[in-house]
Amino acid sequence: MSWRDLAGIASELAGDARRAVDRALGKTGAYHAVGYRGYATAQRALLLGRVLEHTRIASADASQSRWRNLLAMVQRIDADPLPFAKVRARLGHHETELVADDEGFVRQWISTGSAITASGWHPVHLEVVAGPETPVSTQAHAPARVLIPSLGARLGVISDMDDTVLQSEITSFVRAARLMLLENARTRLPFPGVAAFYRALERGAGGSEANPIFYVSSSPWNLHDVIADFLDAQEIPVGPMLLRDWDIGPEMMRTRQYKLAQIREIMGTYPLLSFILVGDSGQEDPEIYGELVTEFPGRILAIYIRNVSPHPERLASIRALADRVSAAGSTLLLADDTLTAARHAAAHGWINEAALPEIGTEKRADEGTSGAKVETPGVEPKTAPTIVVDPDVKKSDVE
Repeated sequence: MSWRDLAGIASELAGDARRAVDRALGKTGAYHAVGYRGYATAQRALLLGRVLEHTRIASADASQSRWRNLLAMVQRIDADPLPFAKVRARLGHHETELVADDEGFVRQWISTGSAITASGWHPVHLEVVAGPETPVSTQAHAPARVLIPSLGARLGVISDMDDTVLQSEITSFVRAARLMLLENARTRLPFPGVAAFYRALERGAGGSEANPIFYVSSSPWNLHDVIADFLDAQEIPVGPMLLRDWDIGPEMMRTRQYKLAQIREIMGTYPLLSFILVGDSGQEDPEIYGELVTEFPGRILAIYIRNVSPHPERLASIRALADRVSAAGSTLLLADDTLTAARHAAAHGWINEAALPEIGTEKRADEGTSGAKVETPGVEPKTAPTIVVDPDVKKSDVE
């Protein structure tokens, strides 16, 4: 037997092994367009989606084993994109054809063509244009959606996700990886009271303002369905989600530039809205938000930073930043406690004070101190001293 024959056999065996792995991962060999949550005005809409090989991933369940969760995460990470796919998008009666980038992503502003005018969510049907080498899956999937904020909105909220809403342990690579790989949307935990607080922010001081909440995160797009399912399960208000492509390269390390660009685009789209920015102390959220205060004078009502860093020098740097934020006409509040931020928002008239008891009740339930919720695996409870940095409100007013 010649070396060419051996090479041929080896290649055939490798192909058989790959096909067996693909079957085990639930791959179908056909592609479909996965829709994401964008935002819009009456004149234009930001369409977000990706063309991926359709993979059968089981729905999340709190009783699933960690091995099952790990398999599902491998399926998401291993999903193959279709570079430069042609995608037909239909928004209302307006239809347009788009071309995905080299990673299968669709991110494009389109004219609405007067197809939508009312506030609220509007579905966008995305369809992969089949070609001779592009098998298309007919499996039903969630459409993309775009949000037109309510005319009654008094403010907007721009929030980080990891260690701000979702307990992610991002400051520890090992713990963060364990949570991402071994837990699912139904076993991940929010920070205590955050769901009720965000509902109060959405309702506003009047109770029916429908203030929009935008989630700008450095989490990868592969986790879009996990985050969306988590928000639904925890009854946290739905909003446009701007995540990241984790393709290996220099752009992957430029989280600061990415977040600044996304937030600038949101604020530029809605020039009449003021904003509350919510993040955490684990990465660069305070510095990113502080830069935006000077860029958009008078439009940042407050910056709420969740304290997740145990390092005194980090807290000192945020205190110094708070002075600069105050000098620019805004406020920075650093706390580990959701209720502290909620009291501050109520004191300024951004949420209804009547919402505070609900936020406190949910906070205690999330902490497992009220017996209303069963302890969920994956996250260890933590306590830390609250630190309030606010030149306008005394600490006693928000505790």
